Amino acid sequence: MKWGLFGGTFDPIHFGHLRCAAEMLEIFDLNRIIFVPASRPPHKLDAAITPFHHREQMIRLAIEGNPAFSFSEVENRRDGASYSVETVEYILDKYRLENLDLYFILGQDAFHAIRTWKEWERLLLLCHFAVMTRPGYLNPGLETILGAKFASRFAYDEEVKGFLGPTGHAIYFRDVTFLDISSSNIRKRAKESKDIRYLVTDEVRHYIVKNSLYR
Repeated sequence: MKWGLFGGTFDPIHFGHLRCAAEMLEIFDLNRIIFVPASRPPHKLDAAITPFHHREQMIRLAIEGNPAFSFSEVENRRDGASYSVETVEYILDKYRLENLDLYFILGQDAFHAIRTWKEWERLLLLCHFAVMTRPGYLNPGLETILGAKFASRFAYDEEVKGFLGPTGHAIYFRDVTFLDISSSNIRKRAKESKDIRYLVTDEVRHYIVKNSLYR
């Protein structure tokens, strides 16, 4: 079994998220991708974030009909800030499948800031990391991103076309179709009563309007 974990605030989920997830599913031949919205993102503790139940419903509406996409509320069941290392450990412990390959999916900007994450070194050794990059992206190198000492534990493997670590998990960089859509812009447009069609699915758009979100 090969599963992808796709975390984020998803406030709201949009076509950029969905298209990237669909491509990563194909690239790594994953069985499923689990969308894991953060309850309290550590880097946004002071920000106004839409209540979890609204973000949950929008994700469920957006992924409905795609059997390879699923949802997890694991981070909402924990108290305090949402930490990825705890989520990954929970998934690995809950399913305990000897043949489970877990891929943590994130964007290049988030990966560049990985050293600000809780227990980031341990996290990088728990599962594969699948970093979504834009076409033409120039990789500054693992030494720059992770620091020379920790980066030395990973070596590029031509067979998997990724940087293989000491636990058998790899860090991959893969180009995906870049859709220049941002949740913050969608929120701004919704607040100003502007059209958000073709930025989010119709079901999500109707949910936003019905519940007067971002107004």
